[in-house]
Amino acid sequence: MTGTDLDGGPADGPGRDVRGRAGRWRDQAIAVGWLVLVWNLLWGEFSWGNLLGGILVGVAVLVFFPLPPVTFAGRLRPRGLLVFGGRFVVELVRASLHVARIAVQPGYVPRSAIVAVRLRVRTDLNLALTAEALSLVPGTLIVDVERASATLYVHVLDVRRRSDLADAREQVRAVEQRIIEAVGSTAEVRRLRADPADKESP
Repeated sequence: MTGTDLDGGPADGPGRDVRGRAGRWRDQAIAVGWLVLVWNLLWGEFSWGNLLGGILVGVAVLVFFPLPPVTFAGRLRPRGLLVFGGRFVVELVRASLHVARIAVQPGYVPRSAIVAVRLRVRTDLNLALTAEALSLVPGTLIVDVERASATLYVHVLDVRRRSDLADAREQVRAVEQRIIEAVGSTAEVRRLRADPADKESP
């Protein structure tokens, strides 16, 4: 006897296998797309050569270093994507100028710190995207990730006051929120709006 899903369809059979394969191919294509984007950002130039190289590297990574399955359950929001892209460029320029000022300031030795930030949406995809976005901004670097609790350990440059630690945590949460508002599910967006900030002490 064939069982049924909650939606009344067959629990097993060719249709379910086809949907499962299609979902896996979709997830793999999305993963390759993100790897190509990161590859081009690391090179600092979007070109046909970097695009082709990114595709080859992305496919090689997924074939030879298979990652745990990460299912994309969200939706693409054009407005959220534009907001994320615009704010990312602004923060990239601002952080680059800040690091450049530190580099040329005579006799100035910046203090650094590592802050732990627990993400509010605890999915592997959100953890990876937030860590990548933060690592691409000069002055911040992910030094460790605790997957079980979705905690990022972020190295922050030029910490002069205790309030700078709180500002660094708020920056990580802001990046997470923009990512979720760009590609997250409706439930994830509602969760962020219901829980705007963690109760961590600075």
